[in-house]
Amino acid sequence: MKYKNIHKGIFKSRPNRFIAQVEIDGVNTTVHVKNTGRCKELLTENATVFLEKSDNPLRKTQYDLVAVYKGDRLINMDSQAPNLVFGEFLKKNILIKNTTQIKPEHKFNNSRFDFYVEADNRKIFLEVKGVTLEENNVVMFPDAPTERGLKHIVELVEAHKQGYETYCVFIIQMENVDYFTPNAKTQPEFAQALKDAENSGVHLIAYDCIVTENSLEVNNEVKIIL
Repeated sequence: MKYKNIHKGIFKSRPNRFIAQVEIDGVNTTVHVKNTGRCKELLTENATVFLEKSDNPLRKTQYDLVAVYKGDRLINMDSQAPNLVFGEFLKKNILIKNTTQIKPEHKFNNSRFDFYVEADNRKIFLEVKGVTLEENNVVMFPDAPTERGLKHIVELVEAHKQGYETYCVFIIQMENVDYFTPNAKTQPEFAQALKDAENSGVHLIAYDCIVTENSLEVNNEVKIIL
């Protein structure tokens, strides 16, 4: 996926989950943050960030914050991007070959999974989780407790019991990491749910991404350690 009209800025502060103060071309500007997660380790004072300028002149916030440098590593932190890049990846028929149908946002019981795919005689549900938390070259999810994420894992197990093939896909919004692991310190229930899901037949898979200032693309599979 590619962004349009990218601008460079210097992060200053984050008054709430939805907005940040960023210096753009010497002017302190209120921008929209496209990730309502904690992201404290990313949005540090004077961090270099990249923003997409809206083509709607009437919008209250003209810029969306989409990427940030953490040291020398560029990390995409757009929470909408993982689904978009994984949708592009599915169409390449690499993970699932001979796809005949790819539907985003498909309902199952009381949940809505990110993708429903049909290929040959296979019926497949896939749930996508974006990963931005990194420590010592290890990436983790979640960065804060997520009841919604936990519910999705439980529902994937139920879908598998009903005969569907099921995947939980972690899209790591950065390159060159050692491995992925659930963040058991932050949410032990999620870590246990992932183990239970794998034991029940849910496929767990992680990919890193090629990240540039104005693009994101699924790259290589990353080892998962539970």
